[in-house]
Amino acid sequence: MAYVSSNKEGDSYDVSNGDAQKTVFDLGAFVGDLTVEEDASSDDISLEGLQQELEECKHDDVVANILSKGTKLREHTKGVENNIRQVELDSIQDYIKESDNLVSLHDQIRDCDGILSQMETLLSGFQSEIGSISSDIKILQEKSMDMGLKLKNRKVAESKLAKFVEDIIVPPRMVDIIVEGEVNDEYMRTLEILSKKLKFVEVDLMVKTSKALKDVQPELEKLRQKAVSKVFDFIVQKLYALRKPKTNIQILQQNVLLKYKYVVSFLKEHGKDVYIEVRGAYIDTMNKVLSAHFRAYIQALEKLQLDIATSSDLIGVETRNTSLFLRGREPLKNRSAVFALGERRKILKEIEEPALIPHIAEASNIKYPYEVLFRSLHKLLMDTATSEYHFCDDFFGEESIFYEIFAGPFSVIDEHFNSILPNCYDAIGVMLMIRIIHQHQLIMSRRRIPCLDSYLDKVNIALWPRFKMVFDLHLNSLRNANVKTLWEDDVHPHYVMRRYAEFTASLIHLNVEYGDGQLELNLERLRMAIDDLLIKLAKSFPKPKLQTVFLINNYDMTIAVLKEADPEGGKIQMHFEELLKSNTALFVEELLLEHFGDLIKFVKTRASEDPSASSEKPITVAEVEPLVKDFASRWKAAIELMHKDVITSFSNFLCGMEILRAALTQLLLYYTRLSDCIKRVVGGSALNKDLVSIPSIMYEIRKYSRTF
Repeated sequence: MAYVSSNKEGDSYDVSNGDAQKTVFDLGAFVGDLTVEEDASSDDISLEGLQQELEECKHDDVVANILSKGTKLREHTKGVENNIRQVELDSIQDYIKESDNLVSLHDQIRDCDGILSQMETLLSGFQSEIGSISSDIKILQEKSMDMGLKLKNRKVAESKLAKFVEDIIVPPRMVDIIVEGEVNDEYMRTLEILSKKLKFVEVDLMVKTSKALKDVQPELEKLRQKAVSKVFDFIVQKLYALRKPKTNIQILQQNVLLKYKYVVSFLKEHGKDVYIEVRGAYIDTMNKVLSAHFRAYIQALEKLQLDIATSSDLIGVETRNTSLFLRGREPLKNRSAVFALGERRKILKEIEEPALIPHIAEASNIKYPYEVLFRSLHKLLMDTATSEYHFCDDFFGEESIFYEIFAGPFSVIDEHFNSILPNCYDAIGVMLMIRIIHQHQLIMSRRRIPCLDSYLDKVNIALWPRFKMVFDLHLNSLRNANVKTLWEDDVHPHYVMRRYAEFTASLIHLNVEYGDGQLELNLERLRMAIDDLLIKLAKSFPKPKLQTVFLINNYDMTIAVLKEADPEGGKIQMHFEELLKSNTALFVEELLLEHFGDLIKFVKTRASEDPSASSEKPITVAEVEPLVKDFASRWKAAIELMHKDVITSFSNFLCGMEILRAALTQLLLYYTRLSDCIKRVVGGSALNKDLVSIPSIMYEIRKYSRTF
């Protein structure tokens, strides 16, 4: 079937997009009216697919436009063919007109084709060459990678080989220094290099299998032996310098030996036997040197020792039995130091002071209690031990060497201490030494030096039993004291009680910062013993009043001494204050009974009775009149006698005045009660003229109170 198209010059059918609506026709009706030419019936024409094509053209705009005009298709086809012929003729004319241009275009195209052909040939050559270059580049890249890998491997091998050669080779310069050089800084640097080489050939398994080692190892061994021998001689020579008299060991150690500490490290690593020999030589040298120094120092200190107490210097021992004649040339202040702490307490504030220099002290002709020498000795020990401990750690790298070195000095000090301690009967001195050891332990702890821990503990353990033993001697001296030999016909404080007070106050003072419960328990035992002894001594007086005065004087003195040691007061001080209070009240009653016995007896027995009440024997004026007149006649004289009695009886003036005031106050109370009683007695007003006024008595009391 032929398709119909519109003519370009105006034969096309204009289809309106806005005003006329498209009309759809049934193509089947038109097809049925078509007349087919005769040749259409030939066998060459096939109508297969016609229906499908008709369906496709059903909605074609051009076909629909033609059919809408009612034109037959055959006519329309002939019109289209005529149009096509005309167009063809026009095109031929146009082509003829443009023939020259086309010929020229053809020539140009042919020339371009030739040029392009040449370029194709050239580019084909380039392509083949580029292909060959690419293969060359790939080959070069592979070669480059291979060469880079080889270079990397060669560099690794070179570095390892260079290090191997550097580590295993023995430079002539090193040989010269080891064999002929002096031991100095350069020599020690060379020793470090030699040490690295020796370690290298010993540790690396690859080196042990190398042929180079066979050539080098004998030389290295010779150098090692030479170096070990040379530094051994050098170190031993330096160690012998420590034995020279008046050598400052610490300066020699710090300024000389420590400079060569690598020499010792070299010997420890590459000459173990020689190192052990050097180590032993140092230990032996320092052991002997330090032992000699401490022995000489102790001997010098012993000349400065001041003996404080002997076995007979006990609290409860009679003065006449303390070998006074044998110690007559000893100053009295030294004898008082047996029981009183006094200036000896300063030693605890001088813990960090330098050790004594014996020859200076001896030139000054000064003697010291043993605790001063004890502190000085241990201060020297601490400083020496600290220096030696640090040196051993730095120089040898072994702390254990210290204990081997100080075995000798410890033995010397122990020998001295064991000879002193069994003969020491100075309890205060022993307690001071205990406190000194405690302070020294704190000092070493702050220094973080543990080397003296066991020694100081051992000394502390030795001191406590000795203190307990001497303390028990004092305790037993009180318990077993002979009252007859100790008693003196004197109400003033007894010397035994003064000893006790000073001794107790000294120990309390030394325990203030420590709070040692065991010491407090022992002091309580001592207090009970002195209480018993004091009561026994008081009973030796024939009159109760004298007994009471004796007790008051001793209690008052004891309290005063204890207050100096511990102003806050302790259990022992409080105990004596209670005893003082009770005995003061007892003395006041005895004193008043001595001068106003009848008045006090009446007040205590009759003054509380009510005269107006019925009684078998009522109080009468006749009964109280003698009492009133007697008091009025002599009360001032009696008070004066009481004053004199108190002044002569009590050692402590203030204590005596307190007692007198208490007595006068009590007298005022008794007389007040008597006055009140008289007011209740029938006819008692007749005695008013004889009664002493209360203000008069109070004035007299104030007059004596002003004497404070």
